[in-house]
Amino acid sequence: MDIQTLHLFTHLARTLHFGRTSRACNITPSALTRRIQRIEAELGRQLFIRDNRSVALTASGQLFLEYARDVLTRQERLLDDLADNREIGGTLSMYCSVTAAYSILPVLFRRFRDDHPGVQIKLQTGDAALALASLQNLEADITIAALPRNLPGQVKYHKLFETPLVCIVSASFADIVQYRAGGIDWQSTPIIMPDRGLSRQRIERWFAERKIVPDVYANVAGNEAIIAMVSLGCGVGVVPLLVLQKSPIRQEIVIVEPAPSLRPFSIGVCIMKKKRQAPQVQAFWEIATANTGNLVSGEEFS
Repeated sequence: MDIQTLHLFTHLARTLHFGRTSRACNITPSALTRRIQRIEAELGRQLFIRDNRSVALTASGQLFLEYARDVLTRQERLLDDLADNREIGGTLSMYCSVTAAYSILPVLFRRFRDDHPGVQIKLQTGDAALALASLQNLEADITIAALPRNLPGQVKYHKLFETPLVCIVSASFADIVQYRAGGIDWQSTPIIMPDRGLSRQRIERWFAERKIVPDVYANVAGNEAIIAMVSLGCGVGVVPLLVLQKSPIRQEIVIVEPAPSLRPFSIGVCIMKKKRQAPQVQAFWEIATANTGNLVSGEEFS
């Protein structure tokens, strides 16, 4: 089995979906199936349980996943050790939300590209709630993420800034918000909920502490999607203020008051501690930590 096959296996172990992995890795589903079957034949063990509706790792598959991740990490270290120390090269993979890609990364990228033009940057954007998972699954070297109160011990982070969580409604459909006793009546006001992540955890905790059963209109992946549905008058939503400020449809949105008092998001750059010694990772880390003040005060966050 080769390095590319191990990459395919680890990606499939995360998605548990042959179609998604084949599209993401530019391989046909049938070719991907043959690669997995070849590993299983070589090991003499079934790695996935699959039927027409689902895919799951077997116990042997979980053991092999740990092995594959270890091999891929060792390969990266070997390439780093063989690299010419006078000029950093290689690849730096990153994962962040769409908002972070055009509001946070440009400042850091400009400095990084000026100092290290030999590094190839691979950027993947997606749901912010998946940022830490992408890091821990070794799909990204660096992520920009909202930091939970308790981070996994193997993750190293540096806080860049804070952004509050705000409750929003469509400017054209503001009357969708129902009030009672000086506050929002959450049992008659539809809410667009994030389907996972820190926002959902904090909103659910706030409702639970007050014994409120909210009127959930929809569960949506990604803050940008929440803003889009709110703008259509589907309900109210809770998003980080930074995301709202950078939204192309922010003029169609208004902030609702009074709103749930939720703890702000701490936004930070995250890496796996065991990857800290990789030259390209260390170089980006140093630039990010050195330019925190510029990020917080710059016009990117106005």
